[in-house]
Formats: sequence, structure tokens, C-alpha cells
Amino acid sequence: MSVVPFQTAPDDPTARQAIALAGVFQAAALVDQLARTGHCDERAWQTLIKATVETNPESFEAIYGGHHNNLRQGLEILNAVVGRERTDPSVLRYGFSLMMLMQKLRKQPAMLDTLGERLARVQDQAEHFGETHENVIASLGELYQNTISTFRQRIVVQGDPALLQQRMMPERVRAILLSGIRFALLWHQQGGRRWKLLFQRSAMKKSLDRLL
Repeated sequence: MSVVPFQTAPDDPTARQAIALAGVFQAAALVDQLARTGHCDERAWQTLIKATVETNPESFEAIYGGHHNNLRQGLEILNAVVGRERTDPSVLRYGFSLMMLMQKLRKQPAMLDTLGERLARVQDQAEHFGETHENVIASLGELYQNTISTFRQRIVVQGDPALLQQRMMPERVRAILLSGIRFALLWHQQGGRRWKLLFQRSAMKKSLDRLL
């Protein structure tokens, strides 16, 4: 999002892309976990929400809390994708759908501006209540619903209907989907392209091996 681009980063561009894309797949995995079990890894959840709320990080590393292990779940999934290993099809579908929606969003400058303005307000809210307070999650969920969810192509989340109707669950799922969009934008800002996943798999795999 012109929406406060993430600015500084490690020297290796492939590592930057891998870390950003790990955020996308971590979001995909958490959406799947929430939809099927009603729970998700707390560290992974907090990392994504804080990265979404913090619109002006001091450094690339600050986006994900200073250590790539905060995105380890996403890194492991990405490593399986690049290595053509078996990966949960629902997680893959959510991840690649987030990348597709990011591309659509990039063609909507007015929506990008709206997201940037609204996220700045959510950041103020987070400073008052805390990044993962339910008021902040509700605001992030509403923001996703009012922007990304208006595209004709949407992400249909599949899981346990009873869980998905629980209090705050729709908001939690939408907040994580918004975080996936943010990391997809970061991935693109760092030079990530879908064709590179096919033609530069070896370089990506080497970066992932170092990170893991």
C-alpha cells in the first residue's frame, strides 16, 4: 500500500522476498487453523497482527518482530512449496489467493489510500488498547470487509461452520487475511513475482535453507 511501504531490509533480496512470502503463507495457515479448530499458534498470530498494525516500522526486521523465527510456520510452508513437497491444499489455496488479491489491490489506488488512512487510525487504537485487543481485531476485520471483500473474486474460508460463527471469529479470520495482503504487498515491494517462484526456485530454496 502506498500505504506506508516497508523501507529498509537485509542485503539479500531473495531472503527479503522469502521472509515476506512466508508472512503470506503463515496467514494462510492461521486462517485454516482458525476455521478448522478455532485456535492458532499465538506467537504466529501476534507477529502477523503487529506487522499489520505497525505502519511505520524502523527496519525490515522490525516488521516481523526482529527474528525470522516469528515467521517460522510460514517459512516451513514456503520451503515445502518451493521444494514441491506435499502441502495442505487449503493453505496453498488461501496463500495464492492472497497474492492474487494483492495484484488486484495494486490496481486500485483509491482503495490503497483508504487502507493506508484507516490503518493509521487502527495504529492509534492499538497504541491505546494493545495490538491484539479485540477492538483492534474488530477494526482490522471491518477494514478487510469494506475493502478487499468488495472484489468480485473473494477468499471463501472453509472450516467448521459452528466455529466460524463464534464471537469474534469472523473478525479474527478477516484480520489475518488482511495481514496476508500486507505481506503480499511487502513481497511485491521487495521484487517478488510469481514467475520467480518457478524460474528462481533454486535461489529461493538456498535462502530458505539458511533461514531455517
